[in-house]
Amino acid sequence: MFSAIARVLRTPDLRNKIWFTLGIIAIYRLGSFIPAPGVDYNNVQQCLAQGGTSGGLYSFVNMFSGGAMLQVSIFALGIMPYITASIIVQLLRVVIPRFEELHKQGAEGQATITQYTRYLTIALALLNATTITSLARTGALLNCNLPIIPDGSLFNILLIIVVLTAGSVMIMWLGERITERGVGNGMSMLIFVSIAAGFPGAMGQIWVTQGWRTFFTVLAIGMVVVVLVIFVEQSQRRIPVQYAKRQVGRQMVSAPSTYLPIKVNMAGVIPVIFASSILMLPGILIQFNTPQDGTEPPGWVLFLGQYFGTGSHPVYMFFYFLMIIGFTYFYVSITFNPKEISDNMKQYGGFIPGIRAGKPTERYLSYVISRITFPGSLYLGVIALIPLIAFVLINANQDFPFGGTSILIMVGVGLETVKQINAQMEQRNYEGLLR
Repeated sequence: MFSAIARVLRTPDLRNKIWFTLGIIAIYRLGSFIPAPGVDYNNVQQCLAQGGTSGGLYSFVNMFSGGAMLQVSIFALGIMPYITASIIVQLLRVVIPRFEELHKQGAEGQATITQYTRYLTIALALLNATTITSLARTGALLNCNLPIIPDGSLFNILLIIVVLTAGSVMIMWLGERITERGVGNGMSMLIFVSIAAGFPGAMGQIWVTQGWRTFFTVLAIGMVVVVLVIFVEQSQRRIPVQYAKRQVGRQMVSAPSTYLPIKVNMAGVIPVIFASSILMLPGILIQFNTPQDGTEPPGWVLFLGQYFGTGSHPVYMFFYFLMIIGFTYFYVSITFNPKEISDNMKQYGGFIPGIRAGKPTERYLSYVISRITFPGSLYLGVIALIPLIAFVLINANQDFPFGGTSILIMVGVGLETVKQINAQMEQRNYEGLLR
């Protein structure tokens, strides 16, 4: 392992890419601790020290910002506006034919889609910044009576909103720079760093509140979960594909056999994000409909608070699990098009052995994808429930690192980054990072 790392550092251009990536990451983490103008940093720290957070309501978004949201820093929005914009633009391919046409146009169409994503990111960042500023001004963000924004004038509020929006745009720009000049996908790397930044705090809380026995037990279970996640993420169903012979000059050349890889988890972490985002809505309704004068809230608010308020109730977990399964099938159905793949294979003379080209191939691919999506959706549901179960059993916070979106993203980004470094090493006639 150390020899492989030494070979990477001895390669000048690859070494420069790694240092550039680390520099961008350092800037990103530094911005997470710079308070937005008009925010009382001392009061924020006192509220956080008192445990004044909104529980599971904002923990999901706070995780993607690396803890910057609850710090009300200039990077408080994190990468979430861009993630949301990317998902929306991808889903629009099903609804708006124009986006599907751009997707088929190659690099030029992809550049246009990227530009649309940027515009949508700015719009969502403005909306999110307005929401966070409003919650911080009223004290609902941290459930604290100390004034987080002492000056509630219109100019100061607008200034904070503009700075938070600019911070989100800055994060988007930093991610694109990593993609162009660094190692790995920039946005994925920033998400990885945001989640990894909360890892020591989550484990430290377990050590302080539960003791060293629970700490090492959680650590051992976590290592097993990581190994299982790596195994499933690397698993795929390989459908053999044979191409017909073609004539090159005066000779008939037989095309080599290949295969169509179908991953067990084709949807990635998107279904978990979908389900988590929707199940955040009851918490928002509870917060905005709970009287501040101490009177008893309406019955429907009490109902939502009992079953969906904390995320630890079995009813919440049951709906969370079912929604992940449903969103997995939904997302795979819009990202994997058996008809398009069948038409492409037929156009280039490819076929699946034993399956006729055209409609039979399309039906066969639909059958395979429906069969393989079921265990993939169950896998996602179980992984997503790990933090909730840990919250109930050991009273760990809901940013529990060994489960949910955190472990899926960290493992996925780590594997992809190592593969990219390995590919660049092999291009230079080295044996690669992986053996």
